[in-house]
Amino acid sequence: MSLVLGAQQQARAQAEISTVLVLPVASLSYAAPWIMEDAGIYKQLGLKVETRLLVGVAANNAVINGSADFMLGTAATALIGASKGQPMLMLANMVDRPGAEIVLRKDVADAAGIKEDAPLADRLKVLKGKTIGVAGIGSANHAFLKLMAHKGGLDSERDFTVAIVDAGAMMGAMAAKRIDGFSNSPPFSTEAAVKMDGMILASAGRDDVLDYLPLGQTVLMAMPATCQKQRDKCARMTEAYRLAAQFVKDKPAETLEIIKKRNERMDPAVLVKAWEAVSKTFTTDLRVTTQMLDNGQRYSTNAGLLQPDETIKDFKGLFTDEFLK
Repeated sequence: MSLVLGAQQQARAQAEISTVLVLPVASLSYAAPWIMEDAGIYKQLGLKVETRLLVGVAANNAVINGSADFMLGTAATALIGASKGQPMLMLANMVDRPGAEIVLRKDVADAAGIKEDAPLADRLKVLKGKTIGVAGIGSANHAFLKLMAHKGGLDSERDFTVAIVDAGAMMGAMAAKRIDGFSNSPPFSTEAAVKMDGMILASAGRDDVLDYLPLGQTVLMAMPATCQKQRDKCARMTEAYRLAAQFVKDKPAETLEIIKKRNERMDPAVLVKAWEAVSKTFTTDLRVTTQMLDNGQRYSTNAGLLQPDETIKDFKGLFTDEFLK
């Protein structure tokens, strides 16, 4: 299936469309823009895309205020915005589970006497009294930390301290013992586990959130008005996203080379290990479903980011597969 097949579509693609895409985090789960650009997908579809990194909810705000047309983000975060009267239209989803992990310094884990094979609830109690880094309040990785606190019977506002640390500085902050650990996604968490012998306290990839799957984790979304008034722009971006998902599945070697190129400062062995795990979460069925939205809303509620009385009962108008057909 392709929205850019046939003479009519190809002719239309000759008129280049410029747009802005924002990301809330730079992690392997959000590798789609690298692939869309480096594999020539944007060029193939007549797209000129500027990609910006705006941590956490700043990405949502950029789309809402019109400084960006599209964003990649979680369905859970989108639903929080919708509950506050700022709905976005979810067009497609490429990753169906979180990539987040919580990693602790080795000395902290050793002092607690906890092992990675201990029951999850026992492991999570180690968070009490600790200082844990996140890149942004309200980000997907912050939400994962808060959800894990909920699973461990902890109060995420009182039982531990959350420190804002740039993703690239987290390893240094751990080494200097300014933080006891951090919540982030591969390859950052993988690097800490490999190079610092850190302990992965909790991991979405290890089925610690199995009861919330499937989730819409890297959802392409825009304001509804954008897709009403500029349908071709939404169609092309959705098709670019679909082709990137297919590229990941069909061309693993080429995909890995793009990942390496975009992460040149990362130890190649660490990067390969991280991508091996993350790539398994990519899907070629890009449809957003009501099950994903139900799970995402429950995820946010249990993480304390959404109050029960704020939950949305009817998801109509918040997602579509129209541009995937």
